[in-house]
Amino acid sequence: MEENPAKRPTISLLQEESIKEIVSSALRILEDPGVEIDNSEALNILKQNGVMVDLEKKRAKLSEDLVKKCVKSVPKEVKLYSRDGKHTLLLKDNNVHFDPGSAAIHILDNGVIRKPVSSDLEKLVRLADFLEFIHAQSTALVITDVPERFVDRYRLYLVLKNSPKPVITGAFTKDGVHEMKKLLEIVRGKGNVGEKPMAVFDVCPTPPLEWSDITSQNLIDCARYGIPVEIVSMPLAGATAPATLAGAIVQHTAETLSGIVIAQLANPGAPCIYGGSPAIFDMRQGTTPMGAIETIMIDCAYAQIGKYLGLPTHAYLGLSDSKTIDSQSGFESALGIVLGALTGINMISGPGMLDFESCQSLEKLVIDNEICGMALRLIRGIQISEETLAEKLIKDMGPGGHFLNSRHTLKWFRAEQFLPSTLIDRLTTSLWQERGSKNTYQKAREEVQRILSQHQPESLPPDIEKELDKMVEKWKPQK
Repeated sequence: MEENPAKRPTISLLQEESIKEIVSSALRILEDPGVEIDNSEALNILKQNGVMVDLEKKRAKLSEDLVKKCVKSVPKEVKLYSRDGKHTLLLKDNNVHFDPGSAAIHILDNGVIRKPVSSDLEKLVRLADFLEFIHAQSTALVITDVPERFVDRYRLYLVLKNSPKPVITGAFTKDGVHEMKKLLEIVRGKGNVGEKPMAVFDVCPTPPLEWSDITSQNLIDCARYGIPVEIVSMPLAGATAPATLAGAIVQHTAETLSGIVIAQLANPGAPCIYGGSPAIFDMRQGTTPMGAIETIMIDCAYAQIGKYLGLPTHAYLGLSDSKTIDSQSGFESALGIVLGALTGINMISGPGMLDFESCQSLEKLVIDNEICGMALRLIRGIQISEETLAEKLIKDMGPGGHFLNSRHTLKWFRAEQFLPSTLIDRLTTSLWQERGSKNTYQKAREEVQRILSQHQPESLPPDIEKELDKMVEKWKPQK
């Protein structure tokens, strides 16, 4: 019998005909009314390329032909490199990777939600460096002990100091991209920031159909440097986007395509990732639930559109709207992670996040790492071969036998089973009681403390660390 490779399980929320209809609708919207861009350089770039631009209204109308031409010029894959350039993540096809959700303004610390400081981000980075299924870092917290105008670059500095993993980041200022590029050049070398990138920058249009001055400039500058960007459109269904899921996806498509046009006209061939962080709007509470099933559906559907266009994909999934580590945080996060993995989204941001994408938790990040591992096992599928079917083994064993000590079991159980950490309770009741009857949160808190006390991330070469420290001297935390 020939070995039959495992079929990767997938889900599809949209049929191809529906995808074509959504893209066509988005293209018509980009032609009329177009997009508003509050950045003179972006408007001039568009105008120089034949786009109909109303400088007074700051409005640009993008033709279907131009959009399609720009989409074709986007690289079909993005390869991210580790700090030393040796390890890579390939954002392509159905490859799935995870990173902590970015830019939380709070941290959950032993049950208390508070503003984060630099030491919190440093701990989170060191933790993520250890976790096997968190493949990339992020500038996960908006720290409050650094002067506001330096926060974007100081966050990146803390990541570069404390982990060799690639990083998802972003700038809050116009000059931030340039300063952050310098940090990356110190670590990766001047020729590698675009050629062998370690960092991806998020750029976020403002719904509906607007690009701010800062974000437009960040998009242009990253494109010219060759730094990959995730275009993170954030329509809120029922508030800043139509209440229908299809309408929100159309708007997301239009906003994302407009960003691709700006990037490609600034630098044809600039790497762009088809990303997003949309949500529904809860009319009862006036909130933006990231763990809602409809939010997850929008994410998985727009990722299908990105794949249809042949682009690398990203989504904010694995988040919960709970304010603590509880059942809600578990099932909302698991739904997002598993469905995102089945969709084949290349970069899934969100593990560790709570409270409508505004809070990070070290304990939740440890728990979510286990969910990510399970999801990755799921999408490996079931391998069919003569050996895995084990027909002869079953016949030889016969009725009433067992397989515990067979060579087949010893060979296959590790390959076939995802073996979780002790965070996942698989003890007998008596042994669980004997070990303190601990719940998941208690074990996660102990695991965080164990990792932070024992794990030492790979250090930078002394000369590079010295140069990095020298550059950020003026940005140090306020006393």
